[in-house]
Amino acid sequence: MSETARGAPRPAPGDGAPPLIGITTYQEPARWGVWVREAALLPVPYARSVERAGGIPVLLPPASTLRGVETLVSRLDGVVLAGGGDLDPDLYGAARHFETGPPQPQRDRFELALARAVVQADLPFLAICRGMQVLNVARGGTLIQHLPEAVGHKGHAPETGIVGSHPVQISATSLVGKILGDAAAVPAYHHQAVGRLGKGLSAVAWAEDQVVEAVELQGHRFGLAVQWHPEEGDDRRLFEALVAEAAGR
Repeated sequence: MSETARGAPRPAPGDGAPPLIGITTYQEPARWGVWVREAALLPVPYARSVERAGGIPVLLPPASTLRGVETLVSRLDGVVLAGGGDLDPDLYGAARHFETGPPQPQRDRFELALARAVVQADLPFLAICRGMQVLNVARGGTLIQHLPEAVGHKGHAPETGIVGSHPVQISATSLVGKILGDAAAVPAYHHQAVGRLGKGLSAVAWAEDQVVEAVELQGHRFGLAVQWHPEEGDDRRLFEALVAEAAGR
């Protein structure tokens, strides 16, 4: 039996081992072969982006119990809070807009607990689209439930089921700015966005209509959130920065 099989601690990322990056998953009906069943699933670009950045992706399906979330976080070197459906407005004290998607209570509950545990553990994280909204709500913030109504256009999700692109302006002194520069064209598909910022979060990027497109958690080792979908583009620098920090480089 190997040392690892006997329960010896795995090598720390700083010792040259690739860091383990947990990625939250969807929980949706899915079809494969002769089966149509509820499944924990994830668009492949998330995992590929982590792999190409030098990390090992570990899928994190929404657990039915929150027991052990802190233990889970302690076994990971970094986390990606992935995109997906809308959060339940009850979680931030709002009435449901008719354009807000159906609630996913198990996923909401798990990801909010995970986000809080990641913050508490000072674990490096990158929150993407829904993940940014989860982070904001976990920190006591609110959401804009339907952007076309708020900003008067559909530029953040111009075509159903097709990832679009739009420019963002980035604070050059922010961590996102140091990674990407002071402007970027980003892949985007969302109809919601952060409203009131949660505790400790600072806005660091904006669309032309002033919708907040990225936030950072102040005082955190590496706490970034973007409203766009970096996994859908060719620019891997955000994933590379996450993996480098998770690896202790």
